[in-house]
Amino acid sequence: MHDPRLTPARPDLAAKYLEGTVKAARYVTGEEFCVGEAVADLREGPSSGAMVATQALKGERVTIYDRNGEGFAWGQLNDDGYVGWIADAALVKSATAPTHKVTALRTFAFPGPSIKLPPVATLPMGARIEVSGEDGTFAVTNEGLHLPLRHVGSLDAMETDFVSVAERFVGTPYLWGGKSSLGIDCSGLVQVSLNAAGTGCPRDSDMQRDGLGRALDAAEAKRLQRSDLIFWKGHVAIVRDADTMVHANAHHMATVIENTKEAIARIKAAGSEVIAIKRL
Repeated sequence: MHDPRLTPARPDLAAKYLEGTVKAARYVTGEEFCVGEAVADLREGPSSGAMVATQALKGERVTIYDRNGEGFAWGQLNDDGYVGWIADAALVKSATAPTHKVTALRTFAFPGPSIKLPPVATLPMGARIEVSGEDGTFAVTNEGLHLPLRHVGSLDAMETDFVSVAERFVGTPYLWGGKSSLGIDCSGLVQVSLNAAGTGCPRDSDMQRDGLGRALDAAEAKRLQRSDLIFWKGHVAIVRDADTMVHANAHHMATVIENTKEAIARIKAAGSEVIAIKRL
């Protein structure tokens, strides 16, 4: 059974690479685009009112298979394979590849080499840019944006501890489908943090539960370690130490650090039991 979240296939149209494995009226090769906006919503339907499934960050690649002629394109994100509708206006064609990424939680992009200029964009951690040079304390992109050098790193610059990345998001508002410090959800926090440390990660919590690490037995689960992942149905949290965890959650409507036992009890009282603990 193909997961529709990861399978660019509809009764009327499907990706060419799926021909022979799924049924569709026609198959198309698709065309690769680059996300040009700082953060772009990937929605479940071709409407600004449709539910946001996830987000794509600046510089991400997306393969587009269809357009509805009313401002939305249907395609698949190249990184985690998520399928959905994205605004046409968020897409650009790019003949060159990114060279750097934003390593700060977020940073301003200025139109020139001065922090006194009004910024033209706010770029999130993980946004990818093409740096063409430097101007004083700024990295200059091929678009002419000026970003503080200390907020930019090479694409192969990796964090050593993904949990410390997640901790930086404490206080970030909870946002279903969110992937940035302007708004993030539980599995988005795990994905963004692991990606910053060079580890590929599926998008949704059930995918993460099935695809990451090894399951702990009952004895091991009594001795939680930093970077363990605790899963409930539809939720995931990151263990910080023997007593605390960090997670984006709708109870607090924010990313918070909580006592693990107290959080597990609170979530159980709301009707959800821990279903797995995984060790990376």
